[in-house]
Order: sequence, then structure tokens, then C-alpha cells
Amino acid sequence: MPQDLAPGQLLARGAARHLAGHGFACIEEFVPAPGLRVDVMALGPKGELWVVECKSSRADYLSDAKWSGYLDWCDRFFWAVDADFPQALLPAETGLILADAYDAEILRMGPESRLAGARRRALTQKFARHAALRLQALRDPGAALEPR
Repeated sequence: MPQDLAPGQLLARGAARHLAGHGFACIEEFVPAPGLRVDVMALGPKGELWVVECKSSRADYLSDAKWSGYLDWCDRFFWAVDADFPQALLPAETGLILADAYDAEILRMGPESRLAGARRRALTQKFARHAALRLQALRDPGAALEPR
């Protein structure tokens, strides 16, 4: 396992790899609105937007008081946890992904709550701009680019 990634980042990588296999493009550490930062925002082949929050431990989950604020910014919400996580802690009305650093499996589909058209359009544009700026920064590390 790579030593430079935190446990939550490893879960995010595995979840993103799995979602890519379903045609989703994923961005890690995406800010849909000021004060919110989701671990994984996934844009699906039909324009659907999913949020995946990665929790590496009981303490990590219990310290997260903002997760319900993410529900207004996605069509479906999921938790990504590893095999040792106490899954009974997670709300039953949310999606559940079992992940490791290399792959994942959707155990429970999160209920669908479709975004309003205007919010979907704005989020999709923000997603595209953010992804393009990240790619540009990788190609030109000296450029003064910062995703907003």
C-alpha cells in the first residue's frame, strides 16, 4: 500500500476505480459549495452526480457533523468504508460502498434524490472546470492555477 496516502484517500481511490468501471468520472476533494468538501464527487454517464464520503474508522465517522449537508449537492450519497468498519453505525437510508485501496463494491445503493436542473448544470460546469484546471496544473506545475 502506498505510504504517502492516508487511509481515507486509499478508500477514495478504490471507490473511484470502481465507479470508473461503471462509466463515472471522479474528482477527489471537491468543493460543491463554500464550507463543504466531499471526498469523491462522481459524474455519471447520464449526468448523474454522486457523493462518496470515505470513513476509515469509527472516530472518523463520529467526528463528521457535516455529511448531511452534502445531500443537497448530489443525486445519490454513499459512504465508502473498509471491511473492518462497523457498518451498523451508518444510516440505513444512505448508500454503502465496501472499498480498499484498489477496488470497491456497492453493497447498498443510496436512494435517488434528483437535483434541480439549475443546480445540476452549475455543479456539472464546476466539476468540468475543476477537472480541467487539475489536469492543466499536472501538465504545467509552474502555472498559477487554482481550482475554485
